[in-house]
Amino acid sequence: MARFRNKKRKPFVKPIIKKQPSVDHITGDKIPKSFVFCRGKLPGPLRQLQMDLRKLMLPFTALKLKEKRRNNLNDFLNVSGPMGVTHFLILSKTDTAPYLKVARTPQGPTLTFKIDEYSLAADIARSQLRPRCPKDLFKNSPLIVLSGFGTGEQHLKLTTIMFQNIFPAIDVNTVNLSSCQRIVLLNYNKETKLIDFRHYSIRLQPVDVSRRIRKFVQNHQVPDLRNLQDVSDFVTKAGYGSESEADDEAATVSLATDLGRVNRASNKSAIKLQEIGPRLTLELIKIEEGLCSGGVIFSEYGNHGSSKNQKTNNEEQEYDEDEDEEQENEEEQDNVEED
Repeated sequence: MARFRNKKRKPFVKPIIKKQPSVDHITGDKIPKSFVFCRGKLPGPLRQLQMDLRKLMLPFTALKLKEKRRNNLNDFLNVSGPMGVTHFLILSKTDTAPYLKVARTPQGPTLTFKIDEYSLAADIARSQLRPRCPKDLFKNSPLIVLSGFGTGEQHLKLTTIMFQNIFPAIDVNTVNLSSCQRIVLLNYNKETKLIDFRHYSIRLQPVDVSRRIRKFVQNHQVPDLRNLQDVSDFVTKAGYGSESEADDEAATVSLATDLGRVNRASNKSAIKLQEIGPRLTLELIKIEEGLCSGGVIFSEYGNHGSSKNQKTNNEEQEYDEDEDEEQENEEEQDNVEED
C-alpha cells in the first residue's frame, strides 16, 4: 500500500498594507485627502469623468470608492472623519447641465460649479500623436497654479483658498524634484467669468542635446548603425529636434540637483508640459456656508439685473429640486426591492 507524504503547509502570511500618512513628515502640515463621488444617476461620459477626477486627485483619494444608490451625504461624512478626508468632489447632472461641487468637510464651505464643457482624459490622449503616461506619474500629488484670481473679490478669494488647500503644500527648499511630475492649472477669465481647468504632466529635457543621444542615454538601447559609415555620423547627423521642440529661454531652468541620467545640475534643462486631462470649463454659480447647505455667500448674477438674477435662481432651484427628486426616487426603489 502506498504511503502518502504529509506535505508541509505554507504558513499564512498576512499582507502588509501600507497606510497613507496623515501628516507631512517635512512640513508637519495635515495632508488633505478627498472623496470623489456622484449624487443621482450619471450618464456614461460623466461616470468616466468621475474616474478621471479620482486619478487626478491621486494618491490621497479613494480610487476604488464604491457607491450605492441608498448612500446619502451623511454616509460619506461619517466615514470621512476616521479616514482623515478633508474635501468632497461631488458630480451631479440635471436636465440643463452637469454640476461639480467642491466642499470642505465637515462644516463647509461648498462651491458649486456649472460644467460648461469637458473633455475626458481618453479623448485628449487620442488627439495626441505621442500620449505620455509613465508608471509613476500618479505616485505624487500634482502642483497647483492659479491665474487671474487676484481681483480682490470675496468669492474669488474663497475659490483660491479652496483649491490651494485641496492639494498638499510643498516646501520649495526641501521638495524633491523627482516628485514634481504633474501640474493642475486654473485660469480665471474676467470677461467670461469662466475657469479653465487643465491637467498637465511635467518633463525635463536637456538643452542642446539631440533626440538620438537623449534616447540612447535614457533607454540604454543599442542604436541602429547599419546605414551609417562611422559612429560619429550618429552624433553629427542626429539633429537637435523639430521646430516644436525648439528651446525657449523663458522655459529653461537650472536645476538645483541632478534629475535622472540626462538632466544635470551643471546644464540647463527645458520644461515641457503635455496635457493628460481631464479638461474642464467651469462657471462658479454659488457658494454656501455649510456642507451643501447653509446661507448663500455668493450667487452668480446676484447684482447684475433682474432677468439674469431670475435665470440663475431658476437654475439653482431646478438643480436642488432635481437632486431631491432623484434621491427620493432612489429611496423608493430601494424600499420596493427590500419588500
